Amino acid sequence: MSGVRLYDTARKAIVPFEPGPIVQMYVCGITPYDSTHLGHANTYLTYDLLIRRLEDLGHTVHMVRNITDVDDSILPKARELGVDFLELAASETARFHNDLEALDARPVFNEPHATEWVAEMIALIERLETKGHVYATESTVLFDYTTFETFGVLSGYDEATMIELARERGGHPDDTKQRHPLDFILWQPSLPDEPSWDSPWGPGRPGWHIECSAMSMGLLGETIDLHGGGSDLIFPHHECEKAQSEAATGVTFSTHWMHSGMVAYQGTKMSKSLGNLVFVSELAKVADPRAIRLALMRHHYRDDWEWFDDHIDEGEAHLERLYEASQRAGGPDPKPYAERLRAALDNDLDAAAAIAELDALATEILRGGTDIAAPTMLKELAALCGVALTEPPAPLA
Repeated sequence: MSGVRLYDTARKAIVPFEPGPIVQMYVCGITPYDSTHLGHANTYLTYDLLIRRLEDLGHTVHMVRNITDVDDSILPKARELGVDFLELAASETARFHNDLEALDARPVFNEPHATEWVAEMIALIERLETKGHVYATESTVLFDYTTFETFGVLSGYDEATMIELARERGGHPDDTKQRHPLDFILWQPSLPDEPSWDSPWGPGRPGWHIECSAMSMGLLGETIDLHGGGSDLIFPHHECEKAQSEAATGVTFSTHWMHSGMVAYQGTKMSKSLGNLVFVSELAKVADPRAIRLALMRHHYRDDWEWFDDHIDEGEAHLERLYEASQRAGGPDPKPYAERLRAALDNDLDAAAAIAELDALATEILRGGTDIAAPTMLKELAALCGVALTEPPAPLA
């Protein structure tokens, strides 16, 4: 059914995406220790748009998006705040859900919490141990990356780059207990104030990467159609996921890998450490969430780009124009606009080109015309892009 073509990170090319009637999709979710920012929204709305187009083509999409409620990020934050890590996770997950609901994101098929899947993670590690892919040192179990011949194929990075990224993104390449710098933790002892589960290697908690493999395979099967997330997850997280999953099963983990770009803020990388995050919940207090969505869609999902404060003004103006046009009585023949919009989405999910067609149709409707189907088609196409024109734009705060 699908005529969609998408860039595949592993193949480094735009290729046909050809799933069956039911699409099995896994997208790495949040680590809930802070609020949803525009970088999160940019990522999750990318996959939301893909789901909408696949459903438009007649597919049923089973999208799993996890909640990483135990890892090396949330535990220190809970310690800093003096709260239980599950309490912190619950409050930030609720805020995340509210933000995505405001942005009209499609509901997920399943949203597993890592803490509820520890038994499956232990079983997966045991499976890897039986096949000779792991070793233990001081109650820490590590994956020996040299036992997986194609390690690095997903990212395409050389060893020096992988080591540096592992150092920046939660790995331990300088730990002398590791046989090799790129080995990664599957199971580790917990600190006294951290959660702990019993395991064959002693009490402790799972490593970050094993969590998603266990949840994805447990809910969607050993091979899925598409695995996605932000480009910062290509290495080490997705490279390690791919390695451990395929080492355990002997089959392809995901037939397609998709990654969205990073969002900076007015010339500086958007990050918690710099304190320059633009939170969805705060922006939605002063702008219509549909305008936020339109502003984000002006950029291709694979691009790294910068958010500037006046972008929301552009989104608001665009929303007002679309809504005004949707209330008119007629316009031009809408079919060519619909064909070009869908073709844009099928061309590596080119959202910017798609909303340009929306804008072009709205502009022509505002100029007048006799085709009474034009405003209705405008509403349908806007809804396909996740922008409901059922209500006038919310007044600015």
